[in-house]
Amino acid sequence: QVVLVESGGGSVQAGGSLRLSCAASEYTSSRNCMAWFRQAPGQEREGVAALCGGGTTRYADFVEGRFTISKDNAKNTLYLQMNSLKPEDSAMYYCAAASRVLLYQMYLNGAVYNNWGQGTQVTVSS
Repeated sequence: QVVLVESGGGSVQAGGSLRLSCAASEYTSSRNCMAWFRQAPGQEREGVAALCGGGTTRYADFVEGRFTISKDNAKNTLYLQMNSLKPEDSAMYYCAAASRVLLYQMYLNGAVYNNWGQGTQVTVSS
């Protein structure tokens, strides 16, 4: 089972940027999805962005073009570039990897991902 380690979280002011990284312990097939999820205190986990086979991406509606998901296959590392951050983006951000090919409508469904990192905290102040 692949081990995922997130980094890059921190505290920023509204309008600022952060780049999250997720290092995988081993090669993860580019055919399978890797994704970012987030969970704020008292709220349910929600999908943020996914990168899947053929470079297909999917973003949650609330991203509104502010975030970009990417992957460096040579480094087995997934990234999430977050710009124009808002206080409502504050949450624990988790990296996840699926071990099988997913349908597009499942890309942001956490139930189909079976490998998870420990999370990195993002706090955006107004």
